[in-house]
Amino acid sequence: MIHEFTGNQAESVIGHGYEHFQAFVTCIGLFIVILNLIGLIPGVTTPTSVPVVPLGLAVVTFLYYNFYGLRTHGFAGYMKQFAGPIWWISPLLFPVEIISHLARMMSLTIRLYANMLASDLLTLICFSMIPLLAPVVFLGLHAFVAVIQAYVFMLLSMIYLGMAVSHEH
Repeated sequence: MIHEFTGNQAESVIGHGYEHFQAFVTCIGLFIVILNLIGLIPGVTTPTSVPVVPLGLAVVTFLYYNFYGLRTHGFAGYMKQFAGPIWWISPLLFPVEIISHLARMMSLTIRLYANMLASDLLTLICFSMIPLLAPVVFLGLHAFVAVIQAYVFMLLSMIYLGMAVSHEH
């Protein structure tokens, strides 16, 4: 069921040749879901609410999609994607695109880290204020946020991969 879900998502986002990347995005998604759901165990901090964990996942994703972009297009072809569609504007667009690609790492990191930290803190505050029935609602919310954040990270990984390996037609 998970394989079919990620396959359908990858096919619609990446397009032709998605099968090659399906294992990576499935592993990233499942890994993040498991890390996020570990926070449901009382007294255990969610691993993705520690900044180095999302950063590590973002760096791996960054290296992975750039590697396959270079492998698919070659060095010159992949660098053309950074230059933009018009040759005379490329000196301006190239640095902007480089910064944009580096900001993707920061975006993936901060999005996952901040959302899971906020979810952890909200659950902790609720448990300290109302120790009985009400925290169950917040645990459900934490589980929902955990799944959504893993999906968003996986989806953004697919989008970045699709952009890196796409061919202009």
